[in-house]
Amino acid sequence: MKILITTDAYTNMINGVSVSVHNLYTALKASGNEVRILTLSPNHFSYKDEDVYYIRSRKLKIYPDVRATFAFQDTLLKDILEWKPDIIHSQSEFFTFIFAKKIARKLSIPIVHTYHTLYEYYTHYFCPSETLGKKIVALGSRFICNQADAVIAPTEKTARILEGYEVDVPIGIIPTGLSLERLQKPVSPEIVQELKAQLHIPENVPVIVTLGRLAREKNVDFLIKQMTDARLQNLHFVIVGDGPDRERLESLVSELGLEGTVHFTGMVAPEEVSKYYRLGDLFVSASSSETQGLTYIEALACGLPLFCMKDLCLQSILTPGYNGYFFQNSVEFIEQLAELIQTPSQIQSMQKHALQTASDFSKETFARRALQFYLKTITDKEEKRLWSRFACIPKLIWHKGTES
Repeated sequence: MKILITTDAYTNMINGVSVSVHNLYTALKASGNEVRILTLSPNHFSYKDEDVYYIRSRKLKIYPDVRATFAFQDTLLKDILEWKPDIIHSQSEFFTFIFAKKIARKLSIPIVHTYHTLYEYYTHYFCPSETLGKKIVALGSRFICNQADAVIAPTEKTARILEGYEVDVPIGIIPTGLSLERLQKPVSPEIVQELKAQLHIPENVPVIVTLGRLAREKNVDFLIKQMTDARLQNLHFVIVGDGPDRERLESLVSELGLEGTVHFTGMVAPEEVSKYYRLGDLFVSASSSETQGLTYIEALACGLPLFCMKDLCLQSILTPGYNGYFFQNSVEFIEQLAELIQTPSQIQSMQKHALQTASDFSKETFARRALQFYLKTITDKEEKRLWSRFACIPKLIWHKGTES
């Protein structure tokens, strides 16, 4: 099958969308499909590099690393049209979705769209009123999704939200897959100890880790504030990643006098990520803005149990007492975490179960499910086309009869 993936985020930023696209691309290619990617260029020039078409773009100041383009007549489109993909898998609601619509219309092929981002948690970036912002998000999401032939939701949480937005095209729930072999490559104890020494973390102290983009919607400040409790005084907290909220979070750490126990690593290359997960005894998150949260699965793949704010997106990932625990407020966070760090045998048991859970989220399984969804969407579109032709027959007979 020939599959065109369109995405605003690919090489210009490291986030869940770009990771998901790359894993899908490599797994689909490995299973014998022809796959190409249309994305935005990191500069003002359009070019093609192997299977990737880069459309010239400019920076957009709404959100860091976001780019925009209005080159909707770019000459690279001719090459894509001549290639004639069988289906388009859109990964972004903005600029490359316009390209997807143009190509799909000219070739009469379907679009499958994955809804990655719950924009209702990001309204503070573009609207001073949260209520108005959520209404805009609902209208915009419905408008975009209903232009596709089918939508993929990474979790049941996302599917329910889309149904609430009155999206009326078929919605399939397909969890995003990861490159488990990359994450599960052995990391020697010496490398872990070296990283701890670089961060000034003493040996034999409990460590919790969070990883991701440092932005307000990730609620990292909640986690930092809990570290002031006396019951967690021997605990160290490693924050892996970078983003627009880093400066504020570092100031908060300084104000609370936590410089010795809260550590910022900055941005880490994808191939180095597994080393940082292995610094910890538990992966922690207080975010409620995730559609799926690839970092949760990454942590499990590295044998790291989860300790997360209760959220529907974790329904099929976290089993309390098996591979982690939920918390819902500050009291639960402190009491449960203080108990866990006093019982390392319980954490060790959950570490084994974490690895078992991760095995369900391989990129190969992801690609196989996506391919099945593509085939169904192509079949459904063809059936609709045939039925529309049959529906015209009675009208033609009627008109012929009235003419005679």
